[in-house]
Amino acid sequence: MPQQLRTRPAERAPAGDGGPARRSAPGTGPSALAADLRVALMRSVRRIRAERADDALPDSQYSVLALLERMEPTTPSALAEAEHVQPPSMTRSLAALVEAGVVARRPHPDDRRQVLVETTPAGRELLQATRRRRDQWLTKRLAGLTPHERAVLAEAAQILRRVVAP
Repeated sequence: MPQQLRTRPAERAPAGDGGPARRSAPGTGPSALAADLRVALMRSVRRIRAERADDALPDSQYSVLALLERMEPTTPSALAEAEHVQPPSMTRSLAALVEAGVVARRPHPDDRRQVLVETTPAGRELLQATRRRRDQWLTKRLAGLTPHERAVLAEAAQILRRVVAP
C-alpha cells in the first residue's frame, strides 16, 4: 500500500477556497529551504526520469550508460568508482547493458588483464532519444509558465549548479 504524504496544516490553503490545496510560500531559512528544495528536486527528477525512449533499461542501468558515455572508453572499475558502487554490482550492470546491445567490451591496449567498455551506436542513439524526449517534455511544461517564472528558474538553475559544485 503506498505511503501517504503528510503536510502540515500551515502548508494547506484555507478550507472552502474552491481550489486545490496550495503550499504557502517556502521558508527562506537554510533548514526550511533545504527541506522544500529536496522534495521539489526529487519529485522533478523522478518525473523527468519517467520520460525515456525505452523502458527496457532500468534507471540504474540508464545512469551507468549515461556516465559511460561521458567517460568512455573506461574500465569497469573506474566506472564503479565514479558511480559509487562496488565492482561486482557494476559488472552485473555492464553485463546487462552488453546483452542489451548498448555497451561493448574490448581488450585494454596496455593491460591484458583488463577490458575497456564503451557505448555502442545503439547506446548513443538511446541516450540521444531519451534526452530529446525529456527536453521536449520539460520544454512543454516550461512553455506554460510566465516569462518572469522562466527567468526565476533560469537564475535558480545557476544557483543550484553552484550549490552542488564540488
